[in-house]
Amino acid sequence: MKQHLFLIIAVIIGLNSCTPTPTDVQTSAELPPIYPDYTDVTIPVNIAPLNFLVRGADAVCVEAGDITINGNDGEVVFSESEWHRLLAGHHDITVKVTARINGQWTAYKPFLWHVVDDKLDPWLTYRLIEPDYEVWNNIQLKQRCIENFDEAVLTDYRLQENRCMNCHTTGSQNPDLSMLYVRGKGGGAILNQNGRLRKLNIKTDDMVSGSVYFGFSPSGRYITFSTNIIIPAFHSKKEKRLEVYDTKSDVYVADLQENRIIRSPLLNDSTVLETFPTFSPDGKYIYYCAAPLVQLPQELEKLQYSLVRIPFDEQTGTLGTRVDTVFYAATMSQQSQPQQSQPRQPQAGAKRSVCHPRISPDGQHLLFTVQAYGTFPIWHRESDLRMMNLKTGEIDTLAVVNSDKSDTYHAWSSNSRWFVFASKRDDGLYGKPYFCYVDKNGRAHKPFCLPQRSPTFYDTYLKSFNAPELSRGRIPFDAKDVQRAMSQDAEPFK
Repeated sequence: MKQHLFLIIAVIIGLNSCTPTPTDVQTSAELPPIYPDYTDVTIPVNIAPLNFLVRGADAVCVEAGDITINGNDGEVVFSESEWHRLLAGHHDITVKVTARINGQWTAYKPFLWHVVDDKLDPWLTYRLIEPDYEVWNNIQLKQRCIENFDEAVLTDYRLQENRCMNCHTTGSQNPDLSMLYVRGKGGGAILNQNGRLRKLNIKTDDMVSGSVYFGFSPSGRYITFSTNIIIPAFHSKKEKRLEVYDTKSDVYVADLQENRIIRSPLLNDSTVLETFPTFSPDGKYIYYCAAPLVQLPQELEKLQYSLVRIPFDEQTGTLGTRVDTVFYAATMSQQSQPQQSQPRQPQAGAKRSVCHPRISPDGQHLLFTVQAYGTFPIWHRESDLRMMNLKTGEIDTLAVVNSDKSDTYHAWSSNSRWFVFASKRDDGLYGKPYFCYVDKNGRAHKPFCLPQRSPTFYDTYLKSFNAPELSRGRIPFDAKDVQRAMSQDAEPFK
């Protein structure tokens, strides 16, 4: 026993002796070259350690609050227990980085981690997929605890005959109410209600397809969903890789209790493309995106979606009789008096189209994506996030949040103080989850990337994190549960 103890002590001493002490240190006014970029970010008190890498360094010394870390190969890794004690005891943590690059020690400009007591929902779900237009298989849906590095598989391609799987979404961030899709022959929507899984065929003969994009009503009894004929096409322009667009799309409501479809001719207009529906937090409206149909693919760059809404009554399960245009994508102008009409044709030179509207749970803010045209922002480098104050109508361009590459799919935390989104800001190819704090004044703060145990994780991981969603708790099923549910006959809708 003593021999083992002496061996452990010797190893620890040996490791510490291998980490050089900074000498002949020069001072820099620049921030340290760390990855991910965790400089001057606002973080929740319950986030996992922000382990990072100092690019080009072979040795590093970091002081963060009362913690000192010496690392080799530029890697900075915090103990989980020390990290959470650090966050619990501080609101502003000063971080000082001294690194040896090319034989020279440099003390960089210190930066802050601003810790807020507003917690982030502790579980994140996402789809892992190769960021290519040729491959859609080998897909997994996973959930990750953001408070540590625990990760679990929700669905796995090896248990689903390598089918496409996508769009796991919760109702009101509730882990006991969620749904995902398994595509292909014998596929269906897998509905989770308190851990009990149901396989649904949310399609009737008059629909152009099965359900694609969806959102739960506040009660969880209904979903609003779109049906879409989706066309992928290659670009002739060398700077663009792929375009994905709809040739037909409509919006419906499904009653999950009675397995029936609720329709309105206002949502099934053959001259209008309707998509991305979502309920308002009070259940009184369905917001969605709509665009006048143009000749496709010839006039694809004229395809621009506006944000509209239609009333809904959860008590009776009925849709309203008018569609209000909240604002037009063509000019990004919000309408102080919503118009009772379909979106007008875009004006010449207009360069914005709206996708993925999501309203904060407190009903204060509407988050959405804008791009030059079309309905698939993941392939548009210019796609950015926008946030609308639903009380004042003011639209925040979120300059502190957006990058010069694709910033897209987003979801709110249950306290309305955080949202997560997918960004390709690093290399334009791989999407990663970023978290953004929205303070009580509605001001967005600099976002930060989902931390990983290894500082070099994102340098070597060859999958994109797609469609991130937050949950107040762990999702109560796993890949084998989904496999068993898929063996059932799908419940039909009428």
